[in-house]
Amino acid sequence: METFLLKASQLIAALALLVIIHEFGHYIFARMFGIKVEKFYLFFDPWFSIFKWKPKEVEKLNPDGSLKTTWRDTEYGIGWLPLGGYVKIAGMIDESMDKEQMAQPVQPWEFRAKPAWQRLLVMLAGVIFNFILAILIYAGIAFCWGEKTIAFENATEGLDYVPAAQNIGFQNGDIPLMADGVKIDVSERDFAMRMVEADVVTVLRNHTDTVNINIPDNFIFQLENDEGFFAYRTPVYVHKLSPGEPAEEAGLKEGDHIVSVGDIKTPSFTEFTPALQQFGGKTTSIGVMRGDSIINLTITPTESGKIGIQLRPITDIYPIDITQYSFFESFPKGWEIGISTLSTYVGSMKHLFSAEGAQSIGGFGAIGSIFPDTWNWLSFWEITAFLSVVLAFMNVLPIPALDGGHVLFLLYEIIARRKPSDKFLEYAQIAGMVFIFGLLIFANGNDIYRFFFK
Repeated sequence: METFLLKASQLIAALALLVIIHEFGHYIFARMFGIKVEKFYLFFDPWFSIFKWKPKEVEKLNPDGSLKTTWRDTEYGIGWLPLGGYVKIAGMIDESMDKEQMAQPVQPWEFRAKPAWQRLLVMLAGVIFNFILAILIYAGIAFCWGEKTIAFENATEGLDYVPAAQNIGFQNGDIPLMADGVKIDVSERDFAMRMVEADVVTVLRNHTDTVNINIPDNFIFQLENDEGFFAYRTPVYVHKLSPGEPAEEAGLKEGDHIVSVGDIKTPSFTEFTPALQQFGGKTTSIGVMRGDSIINLTITPTESGKIGIQLRPITDIYPIDITQYSFFESFPKGWEIGISTLSTYVGSMKHLFSAEGAQSIGGFGAIGSIFPDTWNWLSFWEITAFLSVVLAFMNVLPIPALDGGHVLFLLYEIIARRKPSDKFLEYAQIAGMVFIFGLLIFANGNDIYRFFFK
């Protein structure tokens, strides 16, 4: 339950930030063009809201004598339904479906009274602001944390692979070398996707053999959303000893490298844990690399297979390539990562147009599952930036009820010099909302099905 609440809180915090920035983009551009914004809400507020506030109205006039729109015209609030947010722009056919307002004479401060190019910028502003936010977050990550990578060739014990990868031929300990004949570089952000989408991945096995693994076309759908593809194997180095525990009593020392338990080789933590559990409560020997020689110690793990050691972090075992960025260098890097992330995500969309792709669609549960079990600021900002890119792309799709739908009709108006009728826009908005809500139900239904039946 604690893990669920932590993941949920991270998801809500990330979405709240993304929604505020997205809607602020629409808000600020509407204000720039003198368009009245009636509401600015985080989350939706059907029937009631958790909080709302409207500043005291102060009437101001433009030089021509018309009423001037200001931030005081807007009601600001927080809804109770955390599925997004919205700005209600006067004179616009949107999710509010305010037909009464649209039936009134056109006012100069309304959306529909403005030139098409201004309305187009208002609709694109949310997407633009989300992408800018992603770039700024990636720049902040580059400046604060830099780039830290472990080259595959430096990970001497190789990688651990998920069951789906093992089913197609990968083995724990394999070191990836090439994807379709091109070297795999972990400093490239799309290296994992390159492996998933390759026809053939070449790996080094047992430090001596080069093996080619054929990747099936539907491999990406065999991977669980929250499971990934692989992880670095962690050799068993003793970082710290717990006083009075079996490890200390057996004579283990900090820095020792445990290479076997009984007659079971333990090149990584993956093999080490089940080996200890096999000898739980029983006396056995362990092979320890100390300096340049291997010694054997006698040890009796606890009934649950514990010996009382803390492992050395993998970053203290393998050499790490660290690239630091200055404040000004971080912004081009943020742009580079943002573009790369968008390109990789757009490229992956082709997989959705299949039966397996439809089944892989997830809702809030799937999104929440990508957050870590413990709070980690680096992970939080990396995931938030990724979601900001996703939100920008999804919103620009030419679907009525999304920003992209409005953009499509505005581009038609600019090219054809003829505005679609309000009745057509109303029907398109309704159709788009039905489609979006249907997609939400389907995606979250997939989450529920996977949770209870898989």
